[in-house]
Parts: sequence; structure tokens; C-alpha cells
Amino acid sequence: MFRWLQSQKHSGENINSNQPRSTDLPLLNDQEEALCTELAINEEKLRDSFRACTDIVFRSVSSSPKVLLIFADGLIDTRTLDEVVLLPILNGTSNRLDGDAITAEIIQDQLLAIAQIQTVSTINEVTDGILKANIALLVAGENKAIIADLKGFEKRSVQEPAAEASVRGPRDGFTETLRINTSLIRRRIRSSRLKIESITIGRVSQTDIAIIYIEGIVSLTILEEVRRRIGRIQIDGVIESGYIEEFIEDVTWSPFPQIQNTERPDIVCASLLEGKVAIIVDNTPFALIAPMTFWTGLQAVEDYYERSIYTTFIRFVRYSLFNIALLLPSMYVALSTFHQQLIPMNLLISIANSREGVPFPTFVETLLMEFMFEGLREAGIRMPKAVGSAVSIVGALVIGQAAVQAGIVSAPVVIVVATTGIASFAIPRYNFGTAYRLLRFPMLIFAGILGLYGIIGGLFLMIVHLLGLRSFGVPYMSPVIPQIPQSLKDVFIRAPRWMMTERPSFAGANKKRIPEGQQPNPTRRSEQNE
Repeated sequence: MFRWLQSQKHSGENINSNQPRSTDLPLLNDQEEALCTELAINEEKLRDSFRACTDIVFRSVSSSPKVLLIFADGLIDTRTLDEVVLLPILNGTSNRLDGDAITAEIIQDQLLAIAQIQTVSTINEVTDGILKANIALLVAGENKAIIADLKGFEKRSVQEPAAEASVRGPRDGFTETLRINTSLIRRRIRSSRLKIESITIGRVSQTDIAIIYIEGIVSLTILEEVRRRIGRIQIDGVIESGYIEEFIEDVTWSPFPQIQNTERPDIVCASLLEGKVAIIVDNTPFALIAPMTFWTGLQAVEDYYERSIYTTFIRFVRYSLFNIALLLPSMYVALSTFHQQLIPMNLLISIANSREGVPFPTFVETLLMEFMFEGLREAGIRMPKAVGSAVSIVGALVIGQAAVQAGIVSAPVVIVVATTGIASFAIPRYNFGTAYRLLRFPMLIFAGILGLYGIIGGLFLMIVHLLGLRSFGVPYMSPVIPQIPQSLKDVFIRAPRWMMTERPSFAGANKKRIPEGQQPNPTRRSEQNE
């Protein structure tokens, strides 16, 4: 058998020896070949570039001289193309009684009623323009081409983000179109200091990426680091902003996200005003924001639209649920297995009665229920929306009740796991909540082996990791460690807006957010009468 496999391996190598390897083939033709004055030669080169591309349309216009129109079907508004491009060229040819030929300059300056037009002189620039939903016009006798913007592809309308719904606040969210997303930001920050830098990444996909910041507020060190990390990316294609995130994050193997992602333009604008940098990728509604701190993952959008006293109370509730989501299963296992003396007697008797007949240790049954709960959550996400929530809720009720009645698990374990799952839903950021869903299992294992000592050791390791973590040079636990008193007004509490006079410490030179002395001080009617 071994000899037969060896012979098949060598025969396969001999068969494929004459075929080029995929790693040896260039992905794109990077040669900047210039256009020539012969229209037929240019057309032949472009047809060769777009061979087997049935959606690329070559339209010849019998004018004087001949004009070649190239565009991608489905990416262009064909009705506008007919009215704004073809008719003016044909009418311009018939109306020129003096016999003068139409040149590319005349077409660009006099015939085309299109706002965005540029002139290019290489084959690659023409192909790139066509693939970016533009039309290309080549004129016989001219060694340059006209690239005009006539985008008309189907796009999703602006809607409320499904993953970041809010009770109060704007209802618009990012779409998959880059320019719509930048316009949503420009509508909110109407300043020439808002800068939008464009870069193309992906040797095959040629994906447009925008780096957005506010000049004078952003830290130049962070901005240069963002540019450097994005500029060094070499990849075939970028399909979603998660591709970029994995290339530019500080620590890949950390469960904690170091770059914030959001679908909400208001969150991006608020972050820009704090001195952060936003990264928007074409074809995805999720924008990236850097740097990110630990406390950002625990902040919800309503924290800045509701009154501060209510927001502060909700934050304390959220932090409590955050600790429950991380520690409740492991605390239950540690106390019921190793430290029964710390449990009140009545509660201990109730737990002992419920565990009568259960064949598994507490650690095993808790681990099984946690695994089952995560499976139900994942199944609910993957199922269609009409049945996804029903599957997760009904499945949890049926399986939990059946498991208790069958004596496989005890009722307290079901209560603990269900409470933990509810608490995990209170974490505003999905990727931040995923980190604690992941850490819950190591903490559970530590508790099952060493009890409370294992929990303390696990927390110690997590805190050490968090203290050493950075996001684009900014300490992850800032402004608590290192402590920055002025920035603590928006961590455990949310101070009134008139008290938050300074931006975070990582902002640029302009750290003053609002002038001081704006505390509300209404004038009483008696004082007005005096």
C-alpha cells in the first residue's frame, strides 16, 4: 500500500511538472503600458485584458473620428449613459458642419455633462477606471482616454443598524457603499478639518479604503501608525473590514478586541471628536475605530443621549452583569465543590437535594450546560430570523426542563447558566461579549481544579494580560491604569456633558473639548424682578 501511494505521488508530480505553479503566476499585470494613437491597437489590448469577461461592453460610435466606449454592464446607469454621453457625441458630430473632427478635449469640455471626469494615459488606468464603475472613452488619433463617473449599481438604502439598535439616537446606519458612508459622516461634521484619505488594497479585489480623522484633534503619532500598518498590507482581496482588522491589531492571540467596529455613523463621529481614527472599507457597513480601550467595550450608545444620572446607574448595572457573565458559573462550581462552608446552610441543603440522583460532578454538568447554551445561541444566529429566536428560546426551555426531570443535571445549574447567558447579553459590543464567552470556559476549568484559588489565579492572569495590552500605543486599561483623573469622568460614571471639558489623553495637541463654566444656572423669577 505504501509503495502504491509513493508511485501515485511521483506520477502526479510528473503529470503536473509541466504546469506552472499558482504561486509563480502574477496576479495582475503591473506594467504601466501607455495608450497609443491607434484606436484598433488600444481596443485589442483592452479586449485582451477583459477576455472572458462577458459583462464588459465595447461600444463603437461611428463619429468623426471614431469613438470607443467601454463600460461594465450592471455597474453603470445605462439610461444616463444614453442621454449624457451617446446623444451628445452623436449630435455633436452631426452639428459640426465645418468638418472639424471631434477631439477628446472637445468631448470632455463641451459634450459631456458629467461632474467627475479625468484623463488617463495607460492601459491599467483605463481598466481600473472601468472596474470602479466608470465609463472609458477612447478617441481615434488620441493617446489618452476619458474616465467619467456614471455609477448606477444596485445598493442598499440607509437603514437602522440591526446589531446596534438604540432607544434614543439617530436611526441611520452605514451601508455597503463607501461614498454613502463618508457622506453620513460629512453631514455630521461639517468642517474642512475632517480629512478623508483614500487608499486601495487588494491586488485582485482593488478595494477602496478611507482613513478618516479630524486635523488638529487626532494624535499624529496614532495617525502615522494607522497609515503605516494599513500601507504594509499585501493581500489578494479585501471582502470585509475584518480582513483589515486582523492585519493591524496589536496582539492577534488576545481574546479582547483592540479595534472597535460599528455600523453607526454617530459613534464614528463621536470617536473622531475624541481624537480617534476611523477606517471605512468599501462593500461592508462595519467601520473600524482605533485606538480602543477596555472601557469602550462596555459603553453603549444611549450612554451619551440620556441624562447622566440615569446613564451612571445603568453603567453600574451593566458592570455587575459583566462580572456575573464572567464569574457566576465558576463561582458556583468552586463553592459547591470545594468551599461548601461558605454557602448558607439552607441554600446548601437545597442544592444538595436538587443534586440527588445526578450522575455527573458539578463541574461536568455545568460545563455541559454551558456548551449546550452556546450551541443554542449559535443555532439561533444561523437559523432564519423567523425561526431563529424560537429555536433558541424553546430549545433552552425544553432541553433544560427535560434534563432536570431526567436527573441528568440539577436545577441550580440550569438557573446559573441561564442567568449567565442573560448577563452576557447586556454587554453592548458583540465582539467584546464574545471575549467573555470565551474566557468563561477557562475560568470554569480553573474553578473545577483549584476552586476559589483557581478563580483568583485566572483573574490574575487576565488582569496581567490586560495591563500589558495596547491599542496603537494606547494602554488598553487607560484611563484607569495608568490613572488619568480628568478622563475618569466617563468610565465608571458618565458625568454631565458640561463637566467633560477635555478630550482623552491620547488626543492631539487640542485637548480642550468645551470651555469651562457652562454648568446650568437658571435665573430665578424673583431675581429678574429685582
